[in-house]
Amino acid sequence: MTMSHPISFVTVRRRFDFRSIEIGRWVTPEERDRAATRFYQALCDLMTILQGPENLISLRGSLSMQYGIGGRPGVSAHYIPATRQLALAKNAGAGSLAHEWFHAFDHYMGSKAFRDLGKFGFASSGWLGSAKQKEHPLNDLLSTCFQTILLTEDGTAPSPLFQASQVADSQMKVLYYAKPEELCARSFEAFIEDSTPANPFLVRGTVYSDEAKAGLYPEGVHRQRINEAFQNYFVALGAALYREQAKAG
Repeated sequence: MTMSHPISFVTVRRRFDFRSIEIGRWVTPEERDRAATRFYQALCDLMTILQGPENLISLRGSLSMQYGIGGRPGVSAHYIPATRQLALAKNAGAGSLAHEWFHAFDHYMGSKAFRDLGKFGFASSGWLGSAKQKEHPLNDLLSTCFQTILLTEDGTAPSPLFQASQVADSQMKVLYYAKPEELCARSFEAFIEDSTPANPFLVRGTVYSDEAKAGLYPEGVHRQRINEAFQNYFVALGAALYREQAKAG
């Protein structure tokens, strides 16, 4: 997307109505401006793929962003549920925006789609834990996404993606890859990378990376089914949000 004036993080915040955007003190003006342009283009691409309005991207203005602040060693990006902040490191973050955005979305939908999940509950883990779902057609479509990702087609066993993730966790002696919120974020990445336009700042690595070779991203028919489930959900969600905007306007 081209614009006649330079894109800044102020442009990003105003366009999508993020609650706040914080920039680290060690980020140079050149780094800041370059990152702002990449963020803006990636978020516009995400909005195009999801076929929803700006307030979907900022989760109705509840989501904050950080760039080049703190961070953890070896972690290029992370989502902070306690403060609803999506944080990307200064020296990295390219390719991780879609993954972290879905964590934010999954967390946002926890209390919207399920009852009694608590402040830090993710919708995906709520679904796997058989939390009581709030009745709504959109929530049914979201649950279909989770079921398609986490279970086999007949719904009777863990999906190949789930199984490969458990193997990776046992080898590394951690519980990370097989957590439902991580499985769903990686599946969302694959959905985004399979969509056009391709944006390497938004997502990359769901096909050719070492993680992909280890079966940690959806493959083959399973990947197609997940993509269709996400497509059905976000088309319906986007249409509902646009209708809501039209009524309010």
